[in-house]
Amino acid sequence: MRIGIHTSIAGALENSAHRAAELSANTFQIFSSSPRQWKASIPTAPAVAAFRKAREKHGLDPLVIHDNYLINLASSHESVRKLSIEAFRGELARAILIGADYLVAHPGNYKGCSIEQGILNFLQGVAAAAADLRFEKLMLLIENTVGAGAQLGSRFEELHVMREYGAQMTDLSIGFCLDTCHLLASGYDVATAEGLKKTMAEADRLLGIDNVRVIHANDSKTPLGSHVDRHANIGEGYIGLEGFRRILGSPRLRNKAFILETPVDKDGDDRRNLETLKSLCPRSRTTTTRSS
Repeated sequence: MRIGIHTSIAGALENSAHRAAELSANTFQIFSSSPRQWKASIPTAPAVAAFRKAREKHGLDPLVIHDNYLINLASSHESVRKLSIEAFRGELARAILIGADYLVAHPGNYKGCSIEQGILNFLQGVAAAAADLRFEKLMLLIENTVGAGAQLGSRFEELHVMREYGAQMTDLSIGFCLDTCHLLASGYDVATAEGLKKTMAEADRLLGIDNVRVIHANDSKTPLGSHVDRHANIGEGYIGLEGFRRILGSPRLRNKAFILETPVDKDGDDRRNLETLKSLCPRSRTTTTRSS
């Protein structure tokens, strides 16, 4: 199984790969630039080469990039959409340059317009940002949300529509990233055996399990259906250790990349969460990184 974590590019792009390997991850996620600034620099050719070399050395696959937190392609405000399209195009261009497999994006907030218009805004924004780019292996993964306020993407039905119509509007391949905390908080009971079974059936029916490529593995500080996004350490939230044991043991999910976005409140939390997640995997199914 591919078990990884979000790591920082601070200091140098390649540092994120080295840090993932130090934690004994075999996949990882990064921001390709500051997640809270509209303007982003383009990595230099030497930086990209060093990063690709480090990733190959440590056997880190797949590489996932998470988009900027400021981007809101669904916005009802034209000025925000314009900035978001420009920033998202930059995300796509950097992902291609770096050699990422997946770019994860939140569909956005449609406050001030209908949900239908919000979905259309999102899809038109993706299409505009992706125009004339060559993607090779890169796939856009739309991430589910907790459904707070006017957030898009808390229901599988919404995600289904985005992929179905998005395929008609852009050549960019579209799949999904499912966040376990977001699933629980939005009302999908992944913490119990029966709830997980029902959730997987609904995901397969509406999304197609093959289209789900990444699982963000996060426990939830808030209960089922709270619509509050608060990540917790694995086993310390409302999903719990047994909940994650069932999720990791699901035959339908064993070929997915599980990536942690858990809090680091004290030194070693990242390593502890990785080790906990690995300990819950079916035996003999978690591979390790290559030795350095």
